[in-house]
Amino acid sequence: MEIRTKDRHTIGILVQNVPGVLARVVGLFSGRGYNIETVTAAETHEPGLTRITLVTTGDERVLSQIVKQLNKLVNVIKVYDFSETEFVDREMALIKVRAEQQTRAEVLRIVDIFRAKVVDVSPHFYTLEVTGNESKISAILELLGQIGIVEVARTGKAALARSKKH
Repeated sequence: MEIRTKDRHTIGILVQNVPGVLARVVGLFSGRGYNIETVTAAETHEPGLTRITLVTTGDERVLSQIVKQLNKLVNVIKVYDFSETEFVDREMALIKVRAEQQTRAEVLRIVDIFRAKVVDVSPHFYTLEVTGNESKISAILELLGQIGIVEVARTGKAALARSKKH
């Protein structure tokens, strides 16, 4: 018997910015037993509109069902299934790492290599900000883990469809 891993899908949802809309989106997933791996939501450049980006798992049938159900929700304006198009995605992480005298230079080398930023300094810790795709975030976490990560906060994925080339 072949064991298949479920595919990961990125979905963008443009919604009216009204109370309860995010709860309805999340409730749709939990009510049907679908998992949300990451979710981000923020108001767009247009007042009153919010973009929700989420990552979920499932086969094509599950994804199709999710998209259909999302389109039926009140206050949902448009659903983008990024599996059907090329897209750009980024996430941001804040990473608090040990920075004792003997490891500070190594931490700063890693910061430079990954084009991260030191956003806070204390006698024993640096707090770093790094932005990039999921693999970049995972790579810096792996390297910093050898030094001593104290705490991590990740935003989850934000995504936009790429522009069509003419």
